[in-house]
Amino acid sequence: MKSTKLFLFIGLLTTTMLHAQENVIEQLLQAHPAYFKHLTDNPSKFRLQILYTQIDRDAANHAQFTTHAYRVDANEYFYPASTVKLAASVLALEKINKLKIDKSTTFQTLKNRPTQLEILADNTAANGLPSIEQYIKKILLVSDNEAYNRLYEFLGQKEFNKSMASKGFEGVRLTHRLQTTLPLIENQYTNPVQFVNDQGEVIYQQKEQFNKKQIQSPNPIQTILGKGVMNDSGRISMHPVTFGFKNAYPLAAQHDFLKRLMFPDATEKSKRFKLKADDYSFLYRYLSEYPTESKNPSYAADSTIGPAYCKFLYYGGDKKAHMQPDVRIFNKVGDAYGFLLDNAYFVDFKNKVEFMVTAVIYCNEDEIFNDDKYEYDTVGYPFFKHLGEVIYQHELSRPKHNLPNLDHLKFTYAD
Repeated sequence: MKSTKLFLFIGLLTTTMLHAQENVIEQLLQAHPAYFKHLTDNPSKFRLQILYTQIDRDAANHAQFTTHAYRVDANEYFYPASTVKLAASVLALEKINKLKIDKSTTFQTLKNRPTQLEILADNTAANGLPSIEQYIKKILLVSDNEAYNRLYEFLGQKEFNKSMASKGFEGVRLTHRLQTTLPLIENQYTNPVQFVNDQGEVIYQQKEQFNKKQIQSPNPIQTILGKGVMNDSGRISMHPVTFGFKNAYPLAAQHDFLKRLMFPDATEKSKRFKLKADDYSFLYRYLSEYPTESKNPSYAADSTIGPAYCKFLYYGGDKKAHMQPDVRIFNKVGDAYGFLLDNAYFVDFKNKVEFMVTAVIYCNEDEIFNDDKYEYDTVGYPFFKHLGEVIYQHELSRPKHNLPNLDHLKFTYAD
């Protein structure tokens, strides 16, 4: 097995400390062979990548970070699935702040092409009207695909990518809507949109956007995966599949994005998101709230959704999981094409424990895409559950000179 390398990825603060002699993640994996040996014996098969950040506080509660990496390689492609939705949520808030529009303002998606959808209502909202606020709630609570698509259209493909690049997130490609089959060029077009005030007056209009330059991988051979793909009629074509025109969001970029979001005061001013204090509180609440706690939108009628629906780390997404009352996880998960991901900041208020983990695992034994034969239940979810448990236990015993004050992350989860 290739030894773990610790590296300093772009965006980490200068206070981050790396200890090459420790290889903490590898030690933890090898110390629990019953959980991880089938993975560590052949990690390249599972395209396993893990980042783990330890957080220490000084006497003034300022955070310092020590980041450990296991097999993290920006050139080893994985499909990021729904993890891209957190970026869309944050950038959408930045954009409406620049426009001086409140996130609760009615947001209408119009259409200018046959493939586009017109969205003028939202039956999940208390007032029956769509808004940036409601779309972000649905993204963070249950990873709603259509909510992401509306934000993708609001941002525009070109500006979405330009904004991520300008913030220093390397290797990111955001090229398409989710869970909808469209020709590549149709994702280069994004809908006209408008905001309407309480009096029914249009206060801002945005024309249809078009990105003239098609976005694709600079190294297409690295995005060729698998052995075959199943079509809509159930027939399998045996050939590798290229993901060169699909989304890309390297693990280091995801980890850094969440770190900047959760620790704005520990981020250089030039790299901070342009968010208001209320925006941060809004995002923190819905990143950590369980869908079963939400009243607006409500998921009470959906029997498939439990409190751990979007909590892979530590809970394994188990509908019957016992949710620890003192633990909250601020995260964004993703699953598609056999890839399972979680980008998470873990907090135990009682024991004053905090850490970050971002990881991806590939669960596609037959290497056929779209056949729904993915080993999420037998390989992926158990991996995240055990990884969270093992790191949490390690953190409980790790000496800390100053315990964190985490009061700003406590919420009353009631609409």
